[in-house]
Amino acid sequence: QLQLVESGGGLVQPGGSLRLSCVASGFTWDYYAIGWFRQAPGKEREGVSCISSSEGRTLYADSVKGRFTISRDNANNTVYLQMNSLKPEDTAVYYCAAQSLGIVIMTDVLYDYWGQGTQVTVSS
Repeated sequence: QLQLVESGGGLVQPGGSLRLSCVASGFTWDYYAIGWFRQAPGKEREGVSCISSSEGRTLYADSVKGRFTISRDNANNTVYLQMNSLKPEDTAVYYCAAQSLGIVIMTDVLYDYWGQGTQVTVSS
């Protein structure tokens, strides 16, 4: 059974850090690009970052560039999103998703599989 499971969300003060994890099972992980998306209340889902299936190419939204870092550990079918210097506007449910094209693109309709999401709240 194909599954993506996110973890690592929580409540953090502005300026703090969190590391999200996305663990995959049930499909050939190596061929898939992985993306992180987020959705805040009352807002549309937006792409945050993605990483290609090979070569480790990455892409970031302008709003998180320089603060977030995506990485993948293929041996453990895991993708991480290290989030530093968090701001209140980063508050959202964060989802990871898998895309069979294997390319760095943050168009959500191109992603085949989605996790259930993990809540990130940045507040003092």
